[in-house]
Amino acid sequence: MRTRDRQTGVAFAVLSMTMVQLGLAASVGLFDRVGPEGAAWLRLACAGLIVLVLFRPRPSSFDRKSFLAAVGLGIATAGVTLLFMAAAARLPLGTASALEFLGPLTVAVLRSRGRLIWPGLAFVGVMLLTQPWHGSVDGLGVLFALGAAACWAAYIVLTQHVGGNVTGLQGMGVSLPVAAVVATAVAGPSTIPVMTWQLVAIGFGLALLLPVIPFSLEYLALRRLDAGVFGTLMSLEPALALLVGWIFLSQAPGLLQVVGIASVVAAGVGAERSVKQTDRLSADVDRVSV
Repeated sequence: MRTRDRQTGVAFAVLSMTMVQLGLAASVGLFDRVGPEGAAWLRLACAGLIVLVLFRPRPSSFDRKSFLAAVGLGIATAGVTLLFMAAAARLPLGTASALEFLGPLTVAVLRSRGRLIWPGLAFVGVMLLTQPWHGSVDGLGVLFALGAAACWAAYIVLTQHVGGNVTGLQGMGVSLPVAAVVATAVAGPSTIPVMTWQLVAIGFGLALLLPVIPFSLEYLALRRLDAGVFGTLMSLEPALALLVGWIFLSQAPGLLQVVGIASVVAAGVGAERSVKQTDRLSADVDRVSV
């Protein structure tokens, strides 16, 4: 049963990552109609409405700290969505995803107590992706992607807190509506006037594709996998983004970009394995001290 649970968890994690990248690729198709910020707002606004209906968060499920953490999680979710969409409008999907992945990579490196090989490998990957020596990199796109990375790091830390203190999916029932409110404040005034019923229908479809179903799948995967295995699987997301961008957006990468993304993925896998080894050593020390 344990093996079956693990296999199911891996399937949920891979399906979640796939849906995320397909949702991002589909959102790119809306840029000409509502812009990147409008595409982000449309997804988050519809997702907020969906989870309010499905999960109906109860005040009794939260204490003050966990509620504030859920609100912070919503702000981080809005930040990563808005900033990544702005980055994806200026950079290939694989490049934007690899830069965004520096957020969770930083969290993993800090948890592994500062092994410098993985940040160094990630730095090499970023240099190969952006190739600043050519002078052709979109600096603003890179800044947006790095901002999304910072928000993703905050998202991970807050998700761990909310998940450990709030039962079921109640935390998502607060965080996504908060994200919708923040996105509305940022992008709503320029996007709402151009809304049509067709765009609303597309928005609800995209909201299911990203973030409602993937976030739910991640939660189910985390119930079946330990954090190290899950983190290692998620390290593959930049490579998946490269593949989706190539197939659906005709963003064919060059050799240096492929090597760059491979370097970032390898750094993520290595950092996550280091975290697992650090946790095991800490547990051994605790047992000896007892």
